[in-house]
Amino acid sequence: MRISKYFGISVDTLLLDSNTRILEELPYEKEIHPSYQKLYEWELYSADLLTEYQQCVEEGLDVKRYEPLFCAVSQMENGKYKEKMAAILFEMVLNAPVAADFCYNEPSDYEAITALLKDRARKTGVQSADLREKVSGAWIGRICGCLLGKPIEGIRTKELSKLLRESGNQPMQRYIRSDDITPQMLDTFTFSFGNRCYADVVPCAPADDDTNYTVMASFLIEKYGREFTSADVAQMWLDSQPKGAYCTAERVAFCNFVKGYLPPDSAVYQNPYREWIGAQIRGDYFGYINPGDPAEAARMAWRDARISHIKNGIYGEMFAAAMIAQAAVSRDIHTILYAGLGEIPSTSRLYEAVLYVIRAFDEGRTMADCLKEVHRRFDEYTTHGWCHTISNAMIVTAALLYGQGDFGKSICLAVESGFDTDCNGATVGSVLGMRNGQQAIGPEWTKPLHGALDTSIFGVGRISIDELVNQTMKHINLSNP
Repeated sequence: MRISKYFGISVDTLLLDSNTRILEELPYEKEIHPSYQKLYEWELYSADLLTEYQQCVEEGLDVKRYEPLFCAVSQMENGKYKEKMAAILFEMVLNAPVAADFCYNEPSDYEAITALLKDRARKTGVQSADLREKVSGAWIGRICGCLLGKPIEGIRTKELSKLLRESGNQPMQRYIRSDDITPQMLDTFTFSFGNRCYADVVPCAPADDDTNYTVMASFLIEKYGREFTSADVAQMWLDSQPKGAYCTAERVAFCNFVKGYLPPDSAVYQNPYREWIGAQIRGDYFGYINPGDPAEAARMAWRDARISHIKNGIYGEMFAAAMIAQAAVSRDIHTILYAGLGEIPSTSRLYEAVLYVIRAFDEGRTMADCLKEVHRRFDEYTTHGWCHTISNAMIVTAALLYGQGDFGKSICLAVESGFDTDCNGATVGSVLGMRNGQQAIGPEWTKPLHGALDTSIFGVGRISIDELVNQTMKHINLSNP
């Protein structure tokens, strides 16, 4: 009797091994579910089903007959039934065939990718005397380009143009300062200027995912070496940052790692963002440590990208890494761009889009003409269009071409064009920083950095840029004994 009272179970259960009375007297929940209202949308597949549908259509899956079903489920109230319906939709699209009229061939497997390459750049030796200057330029260029776009990340081009015009910074030629933001702007703009990092008030380069990943890649090579695996990258993510430091496809992949999904499944399982820009911003370091070798830079980038992305999402990182590697040995912007194109399938949407911009430039069309085409293809008022790999790669390509090798002009073109401003400024800054070297980046860009970079990486925090350059040089030497 004492045991019965102490543990709150019936004597019948203790003596007769019967749970009849406990079922009657101790009601309990038959199912346990998360608090769906508390989960961020990137962690809840059912929250972004229309993005999933659009992604499926764009990658050529034969799913158009399911559009009414996607629309109906997306309008359901958040909860377990919506999530269950979303899981069924995922199983349907996971096994959907490619539409018969889809004209692209876009594999995610490395061997299949290399079979579709066209005009790969040859490996070229680099002058060791110039290398540190170039690597330092690449790091500083990326950080400056990121800082230029960071205060306005998420703004749409109509309001961006108005901001630049009213602050006397159009065409863009300098950082956006805190005093550029007037009380009238705060009242009338839909974009929120609160809690932003302005170059005139930061103590050093602020933490940002666009620079966190570059730093993490350096520590990845330090820990696992140049032959790291995709599983090593996944473990590095789990060990290096909290969940909140990862966004969109990276947040999905991080949660998938925790659930036990390994690469490449981690990139696919309930991930509507699998061709967004998140991988394209992670490839720079592999270019830094493979100067003159775009093929090896792209191979490393593929191993990194496949943990969170597929198809053009992967190609974006390979494209960026290869361009930066080529920029260490080439001055010609076309050569740099074609080295990037040479590492992605010539049968892909990304290849086609970048080539369109190059040809438009060669035919004498203006930067504005190219941007009109970006807007025609991608709706910046949808997060999918604004954050897609291809839309932003087109802007990076245009900024490199129309900037004509000038560091400041090029990063400003990348940022004032809108879409993912800090990502594009950072990528263009990396390419031209490597091409031109540190000395070509003026103090008007470098002064706010104060020689240091903040990160959200465990055990790193604020780090000297010189320390990052030193570690990078060590990793280059591993392949050039």
